[in-house]
Amino acid sequence: MCNMKFGKLDKIDGIDFTMPPTPKTTEALLKNSAQKKSAPIILSGCTGWSMKEWLGSFYPKNAKAQDFLRFYSRQFNTIELNSTYYRIPDKKSVDKWVEQTLPGFKFAPKIPQIISQSEDLSLRESYIESFTEVIAALDDRLGISFLQLPPNFGPKNIRILEQFLKRFPCKDIPLSVEVRNENWFVEKDMLILQNLLAAYGAGIVLSDVAGRRDVLHMYLSNNTAMIRFVGNELHESDFSRLDAWMLRLKEWVEMGLSEVYFFHHQDNNLLAPEMTIYFNQKLNHVLGTNLTVPVKHSDVQLSLF
Repeated sequence: MCNMKFGKLDKIDGIDFTMPPTPKTTEALLKNSAQKKSAPIILSGCTGWSMKEWLGSFYPKNAKAQDFLRFYSRQFNTIELNSTYYRIPDKKSVDKWVEQTLPGFKFAPKIPQIISQSEDLSLRESYIESFTEVIAALDDRLGISFLQLPPNFGPKNIRILEQFLKRFPCKDIPLSVEVRNENWFVEKDMLILQNLLAAYGAGIVLSDVAGRRDVLHMYLSNNTAMIRFVGNELHESDFSRLDAWMLRLKEWVEMGLSEVYFFHHQDNNLLAPEMTIYFNQKLNHVLGTNLTVPVKHSDVQLSLF
């Protein structure tokens, strides 16, 4: 797998983008957890707001850096919060994030690398408690957090993951887990992972990446789906892949899926808003949702208030 890439590919022709079928275990889980009368919650966004390249387009051209998050939260309803991967934020920062965003906006914080990249997931330290305590201050802005396990963390390490799940307060801090080691992606081990995460109420991240088709799976362990979609600078395959996802999400919502986090990744994050526009517009048609469609500042004047 060393030649497989999670980022943009220089050559994309010939890749099989066929989406795997939904496993029967996922179908059964969704049907058993269906909330018949509630509309699904759909959240769609990018992976960062500190983008000066969006000045004059998705942000006003004279916007100040300290106001970027305010403008971002008026265009998108969620964000993959990658800054938490590099350090545990302080309470002051978290309070500021809450103040700058609108009700209904959701942060999806990434578990810090000091936890996720350690051999024992920091079980001998107190970093788990330090992180969850401060991130809980997001209150109603807290969406789903996610643990990105390193490529060397395979099924042989599942007992470490189980001990982590026992420590992590999944009922208060929703959690989804992303695996990357190729040994997970066989039916036997995916079923073991699905059952373990379901037992603790945690989800499984779904990663759709051109250079790693082996990691794309359709296993869910609760009725929330977190999808990390990596595009290739608006290549035509980006749009056909998104079309396939919309049809799959429609199927899952009809089965009982209650919540979706869909994160659009593009090289350097520059073109992620363009993909979000396409996705939100079309999903509104496919699912009958009312997602806000991002607009360019040149088209509609944005206001902080």
